[in-house]
Amino acid sequence: MSVAVIKLGGNEADDREWLAALAAAVAKRAGATVLVHGGGKEVTGLQRLLGVEPEWIDGLRVTTDDGMRAVAMVLSGLVNKRIASALLTAGVDAVGVSGEDGALIEAEVARGGAMGRIGEVRRVRAGLLHGWIAQGLVPVVSPVSRGPDGRALNVNADDAAAAVAAAMEAGELLFVSNVPGVLREGSVLAAMEASEVEALIADGTAAGGMAPKLRAAARAAKAGVGAVRIGGVEMLGDASAGTRVHATWRATTPEGAWG
Repeated sequence: MSVAVIKLGGNEADDREWLAALAAAVAKRAGATVLVHGGGKEVTGLQRLLGVEPEWIDGLRVTTDDGMRAVAMVLSGLVNKRIASALLTAGVDAVGVSGEDGALIEAEVARGGAMGRIGEVRRVRAGLLHGWIAQGLVPVVSPVSRGPDGRALNVNADDAAAAVAAAMEAGELLFVSNVPGVLREGSVLAAMEASEVEALIADGTAAGGMAPKLRAAARAAKAGVGAVRIGGVEMLGDASAGTRVHATWRATTPEGAWG
């Protein structure tokens, strides 16, 4: 069964009209679907409400132990259930889970702990997702993942979506946000190769959150995911919309990785 993995941008997760439009588009699609979401804007808002100024390195949030509590509260609580609710309202039988539930996503501490509770995916239990799909459900996945010590790790949602897509051997991975695609001098790139990603980041074309998104897209394409695109909601109904990221080579992943 071909699966489509849809990653929802965190900047839109609090916009109920945008979520309703996305849910309606998902309801019209045929085939199995898994959604993975972010929610960084709301995490930032909660951190500042608690008197903590967020810090980023290479587009990734530095996550202290206290920061991890805020991440889990927002992503696995508020945002996850809001998205699941929007899908249910649109007639999609959705179930909200986190990477911690059933050890769905197992991760290890990234960069030797230099960024706190930031994690890198080591294993996705694809069988759980396939099982929920077989029951007619659309899983909605928060990227908060299980660390080797049993505690939560903050995995970037783009990386989590790429890992889920690779583990499920997905036919399609769509990074959906409020931009029509990867922009160069104001124009949307129709397609690009994974080998171009670092150059786009280096010259400032892909800045901020677009950098980890492009790296995740390139990784998924190299891992053999069928079609990887970055763009807006219109991608769900238009196979030509957004920016297509092509692999220049197919990666051979270590035994057990992402699977």
